[in-house]
Amino acid sequence: MRKIRVLIIDDSALVRGLLTQIVNREADLEAIGAAPDPLVAREMIRSLNPDVVTLDIEMPKMDGLDFLERLMRLRPTPVVMVSTLTARGADATLRALELGAIDFVSKPRLGIAAGLQELAADICEKIRVASRARLARHVAPAPAAPDGQPLLKTVLAQYSRISTEKLIAIGASTGGTEAIREVISRLSADSPAVLITQHMPPGFTRSFAARLNALCRLAVSEAQDGERALPGHAYIAPGDRHMKLVRSGANYMISLDDGPPVNRHRPSVDVLFRSVAAVAGQNALGVMLTGMGKDGAGAMLEMKQVGAFNVAQDEASCIVFGMPKEAIAVGAVDEVLPVTQIAERLQSRLAESGATHRV
Repeated sequence: MRKIRVLIIDDSALVRGLLTQIVNREADLEAIGAAPDPLVAREMIRSLNPDVVTLDIEMPKMDGLDFLERLMRLRPTPVVMVSTLTARGADATLRALELGAIDFVSKPRLGIAAGLQELAADICEKIRVASRARLARHVAPAPAAPDGQPLLKTVLAQYSRISTEKLIAIGASTGGTEAIREVISRLSADSPAVLITQHMPPGFTRSFAARLNALCRLAVSEAQDGERALPGHAYIAPGDRHMKLVRSGANYMISLDDGPPVNRHRPSVDVLFRSVAAVAGQNALGVMLTGMGKDGAGAMLEMKQVGAFNVAQDEASCIVFGMPKEAIAVGAVDEVLPVTQIAERLQSRLAESGATHRV
């Protein structure tokens, strides 16, 4: 069995040593080198041709993001980012995913040795996924407002025919931050409420929501327990809590809880989709985007069985064709589309079925 060859780039000798040990413990992984800065790493990548690179963000001689941008332009290579869990670190990590990094690991700020050992299984699994992933295809950018003005956030219009209030539910994992941006940045300001579960650790979802809010016509925020799911808004499940759709009278509401992980994840797509099936039924539209594993497939089938219209991202535009593949396999999906076509199809489906918003 050919081992996955990993190059580690980190300015800390301790972290380089720990990551090398973690990688070399696995029978299918091999740390072929460790570089203290991007300039050394550049030569090692040329000579060693690694399958996967782990990359720290804060680096001497050249910023990790600058290095990543050059790497993806000149010699595209699967990259797993290693970042500290701070507000600045979260923003930088999300920028790295925009530039084409496959995934990231949150490096502990204190107790680095014990913290990395606790993350060992997760680190190795992300490296394996990265080695099989398609490198990001940079597609058309999000819509921009003229003259640098903010995008209009108000609900502008109603759909043509009257029906019960609609709702869009989206699930994603590896590669999902960019796929979600592609979908919701193309939705109009009068879209139904959008509920999104993206597998992401705590500390990152608020920054993720803020970045999307700056790019979208929808108002995007990290979800809060007990708030109403309003049309013209998108809600991101917090990184450490399950998000469910509930109803209060005629209103869609959001409920967050600290229940145990489902399919190893909290938040879980299964939890969101199952609640949407129970509460919104045939008035829901489900979207399964790129990601590893099968989280959400069974619950998406429940959505379809009660009349929801479901779309999955196609294999060619996925970073990892795991979650969409599983949803397709169980018969939960009505249409399979490239990520750039999903928003348009959702809006045409809404126009076909008719939708209106309760104010």
